[in-house]
Amino acid sequence: MRATDRVMLAYKKISPEKFAVVQEDFQEGISIYNQEGLSDLQMHIGAQSALDRLRTRDPDLADFLKYLDNKVSMIQRRVKGEKSILDALKMQKVNLSAAGIAFYSFDEFQLGDLLEVHLALLPTYTYMFFFVKITHCDREGEHQGRPIFRLGTEFALMMDEDREKIVQHNFKQQSLALRTRRQDE
Repeated sequence: MRATDRVMLAYKKISPEKFAVVQEDFQEGISIYNQEGLSDLQMHIGAQSALDRLRTRDPDLADFLKYLDNKVSMIQRRVKGEKSILDALKMQKVNLSAAGIAFYSFDEFQLGDLLEVHLALLPTYTYMFFFVKITHCDREGEHQGRPIFRLGTEFALMMDEDREKIVQHNFKQQSLALRTRRQDE
């Protein structure tokens, strides 16, 4: 089951050597989420998810806590003096299935290149971290003088729970689209 959706997405190319280390750790029972720098991101996405649920009960409190969370995050980044993966997450349209993800990029990649991907499904802010292998990279035109490429990928390393979350999310998206279509008829 495949669905097109807007998500928060960040990705970067990794070396086959780094992937091999993560894959070996995974095979020895170490979660792929045990990578350096992921705890801050998981905490932030978790807070956004909790705020989203709170918003239905107490919108004013949710807004206050969101501003407070943003302020603490900003101060933390200034103190650390480093960029976080949070700075790289961008809203983007993707095509998502249990087998892979397709999206647009200003970067050109070669077949077989490996990427680490950070993805947050909306509106639930369900965070996922996984690795993909490029299966195709087609130039689709230009935007503001820069070439745009449509990337097709297959999952190279992903937690089974995350794959299930994608299937459930896609099912909800398709159900919502069907309901909307029926109402419009």
